[in-house]
Amino acid sequence: MNMKRREFLQTTATFSLAAASGVLSRQAFAAQPLDMRIGASDLRVQPVLMYGLTQRVPGRSWRPWGDVQTEEGVTEELGRIDRELWQLKNGADFGVTFIPTARVSAKPQVEALKSAQADALLVYASGGGTDLFEALAGVGKPMVIFVRDRSGPYYLWHEIVDSRFLRSHTDSVKQTVAGLEDIVVDDQGEILWRLRGLYGLKNTTGRRIVCVGGPSGWSCPQAPERARQRFQIDMITAPIPEVHARIETARKDPAAVDRSRSEARAYLDARGVKSQIPEESVAEAFLLKGVFHQLMREHDACAVTTNGCMASYAGIMPCMTLTLINDDGYMAYCESDFVNIPAGILLHFTAGRPTYFCNPTIPHRGRMLFAHCTAPRRMDGQKLEPVTLVTHYESDHGAATHVHFRRGQKVTIVKPDFEAKHWLALTGTTVDTPFLATCRGQIEVALDAATQDVIRNMRGFHCQIAYGDWTREIVYAAKKVGIQVQQLPTVA
Repeated sequence: MNMKRREFLQTTATFSLAAASGVLSRQAFAAQPLDMRIGASDLRVQPVLMYGLTQRVPGRSWRPWGDVQTEEGVTEELGRIDRELWQLKNGADFGVTFIPTARVSAKPQVEALKSAQADALLVYASGGGTDLFEALAGVGKPMVIFVRDRSGPYYLWHEIVDSRFLRSHTDSVKQTVAGLEDIVVDDQGEILWRLRGLYGLKNTTGRRIVCVGGPSGWSCPQAPERARQRFQIDMITAPIPEVHARIETARKDPAAVDRSRSEARAYLDARGVKSQIPEESVAEAFLLKGVFHQLMREHDACAVTTNGCMASYAGIMPCMTLTLINDDGYMAYCESDFVNIPAGILLHFTAGRPTYFCNPTIPHRGRMLFAHCTAPRRMDGQKLEPVTLVTHYESDHGAATHVHFRRGQKVTIVKPDFEAKHWLALTGTTVDTPFLATCRGQIEVALDAATQDVIRNMRGFHCQIAYGDWTREIVYAAKKVGIQVQQLPTVA
């Protein structure tokens, strides 16, 4: 997952050039057309029209169910598929590339697909035998299976995809590369969200992340290895003494110091920003941001996490720095907690917006409070939420963000378990951003599930929160790597 160098510069360059010329205005931190999925690559999808041709045989049954049974019907259906794929691509809010649709009516045609550079198959199962379907499963790619009922010519596999292909004439699912969740009937939107989930999974798998102080896990030493096993996360250690040395070098560099001070002044002068801390603390946060960006560039990564940060890095608490990095479209997580970080990466790429790494509390009367000192502001991927700059709570030092999260906003909460087997996915609506004696970014959510159901099913510790409802994509994608994600019933 190589990165383009320009992606690292999209925000830094804007602020640096404008500040240097003295023209950075209060609008600099307003909605900007930023790439909020930096480092992502398109999901490459191979559409496949699976079909069978028939001929009339006098005096006996000669045709199965379905309309696509002639060359003319195949040609017409290929044109319909091309039009629908064009609409899917234009309606996608993520990167997807469709390879030209393959015609498959015999096993040798399936063999050719094994060399296709595709991440997933989109199988239009109009006809053909079970052996042909099983050969497609043998390609070893995730499959989304589309069947028509009323959206065009009737498809044979609308009748038999469950009993013949998935269950193989038994009473339980036998297929390992596809399940009931992969079947779509008629609805193009149902295809799209599944592809979005696969896109998120592709861009999570093998993701490289710089671990300042090394990888870890909150009360779970096995977490880094489990993240490698499930998602092949590539963890690059940046030793803390090396980071300290880089900070001290930057402090002695007049250009780096001037740039961080200019960026701090511009940030503080922007609309929606209030501050209770010295400007120098904000400037130090920008200085550390430059150091972290340097590390990411050197290691071809677009994500960073911090370990041992409660003691600061050369006197800088990294809280606000992580906020700034998230708001630029990269990924930045506190505590190097690989129980939780894979869920954050998956949610980030799925939603195309920052995720909030935070601590949960016990739910009470339908509400649940979450808090941490690294809250992003660009939670919708576009507009920066108002913020009050304060100190990091435990140290009462440095810079952190008390974000005024949008009230009435639907959010997704993902709560991973320690064993990387059973996640919990919740939705709710923001109702308050209090200022209690907790970590600084505080968000209270009215849960859609019953309080006691949530309490009984909580595992792990840290959570990830994103604006919007992405639960179906997370459930779908995580299952592909052996993680069951539990959704709780919504209460009236």
